[in-house]
Parts: sequence; structure tokens; C-alpha cells
Amino acid sequence: MNEFSNTAFIKSEALKMGFDFCGIAEAKELPEDARKLENWLQNGFHGDMSYMERNFDLRIDPRKLVHGAKSVITFLKNYYPEKFSIDESNKQSPKIAKYAWGEDYHEVIRTQLLTLLDTYRKKIGPIEGRGFVDSAPVLERSWAKLAGAGWIGKNGNLIQPQAGSFFFIATLIIDIPLQYDQPIAKDYCGTCTKCIDACPTQAILPNKTIEANHCISYFTIELKDATINTDRNYKDWAFGCDVCQDVCPWNRFSKAHQESQFKPLNGLLTMKQDQWLQIEETTFKARFANSPLLRAKLKGIKRNIQYLIDQEK
Repeated sequence: MNEFSNTAFIKSEALKMGFDFCGIAEAKELPEDARKLENWLQNGFHGDMSYMERNFDLRIDPRKLVHGAKSVITFLKNYYPEKFSIDESNKQSPKIAKYAWGEDYHEVIRTQLLTLLDTYRKKIGPIEGRGFVDSAPVLERSWAKLAGAGWIGKNGNLIQPQAGSFFFIATLIIDIPLQYDQPIAKDYCGTCTKCIDACPTQAILPNKTIEANHCISYFTIELKDATINTDRNYKDWAFGCDVCQDVCPWNRFSKAHQESQFKPLNGLLTMKQDQWLQIEETTFKARFANSPLLRAKLKGIKRNIQYLIDQEK
């Protein structure tokens, strides 16, 4: 098989697996991204996420992650949920970011990536490669942009024309050359500032810079302190935040995903504050064994709920 047929096969199998997009970029160093990342870290916008400082050289050059890397393949998987209605009594339930409604996307997509890589090897031949799902030193959004998946919005999210931004990004780095896609030539955010204006904690700065250490997702997931102390108060959100995506005009094109494992876990979206505070550790682990919520741990969820209660006083 040649580069043309290999590329066609890789993309067609990705769609069969249930991914919504597959694009490919040449594996190379990313000096522009290196400069931006270095400035971002120097400004302390990563807060307590010290892991962002580690493996800097690996983040900016995939050839140091996979020996002999030639191609970086980007896959997108939609997680936008079906619209549903809840009664008035449940509208006050603490909010959970949409990406965490179902089973842990890391595990769901990692399994699919491994299956794909095995399929590629059987058809194409020996391939050295590694797959990543938001859990390694890979600049997923930069590679997605280079692979023609979309542009980076002012809120830092990858935005796809006619599809929006509610997508998980997965990356597969392999050591064979392929046909490479072209980035979208234009940034279609234009003069719109809806995400900047709507951010409850003013964490979105000019030039697509995000003060991650002031983002609600940071406070509710990454922050490990016993209490949440901030002068940029917020409400409603117990795990993550969707505000900047919910207000984005491009997400009017979002369509419901078809992944059964991303459907809301039973009862998750209707749990009240007191139910969260009363739940036992064993019950939490059993009920949410395959959920992204485990990242914050039960003590983190309860801390987040207590913060919301304190804001109501």
C-alpha cells in the first residue's frame, strides 16, 4: 500500500469506529506553540498543575514521544448530549460538565484507539505508534488545528465549522508517512466575544489566553486544597464548566452524539446538594466507578458542593 491508500484506509476505519473526524499532520517540532506554552507557564496560569511544567520537550515534538514518528493523526469524538427535560424540582441540582455525564472518555476512547492501531497494523504492516487521550504531554488542540479539524477559539477550545466544539480529541502518533491535511486558513470567531463576556470567573484573556488557575474547571477538578478560596466567585457548577461553550454561536450546529457509553449515568443529573453531601465513599465508588468524577474524588465533590452552599448564604 502507498501513502494515498494508507491514508484513505486510516480515515475510513476511524469513521467506522465511530469517530466524527480524522485528520493528519506531519510530525515535527512546534516552535510557536513552545513559545506560547513557555509564556503561559511563566505567568503561572497553570496554578497547581505542576505536571504542565514537566516533559516540556516532549510536548512540543512528537518525535521524542515516538521514535521515528512521521505522522500525527487527530480523531474527534462528539459528546454533545441529546436534549432532555427535567422537572422544576431538579433544576437546582449542581451542574456537571457535559463531558462527564457518561463513562470516562479516557477509557472509552483509549480502547477504540488501540483497536484502530491493531487494525492499521494488520492491513498496512508494522507500525510503531502510541495513542493519547488527554493524558500525556501532547498538544492535542495544536495538532487538531494542523490536521484541519478546526480553529482555536477565544475560549481555547477547538471549534469545528458546522459542528461546534463539544468534541473529545484523541491523538495517534505513528512512524509511517501519510498524506497530510491542510489547516483551516481562517479563524471564524471574528469579533465575537460571547465566551469572554460570559465566563463567570473572567478566566478568558485576550489573544486566546486562558487563566486556567481561575477557571471553574480548575477549582472543581484540579485544585486539591481542602477549601476553595477565590475572589472570582461562581455558582451552580460542581464539576467542570460548560459556560464558554454553551454561549458559543458555533455550537448551534452541535448534534447529539451516538456513543452509548457517553449517555448520562443513572441519576447523576438530578442529585441534589444534600444527596451529594450524604453519599458514602463506597456508594460513590460503586455508582461512579467508570465516571470522570473519580478524578475529583468524593472529598473534592463534597468540597465543591459546600462552596456552592456557602455562596448561597
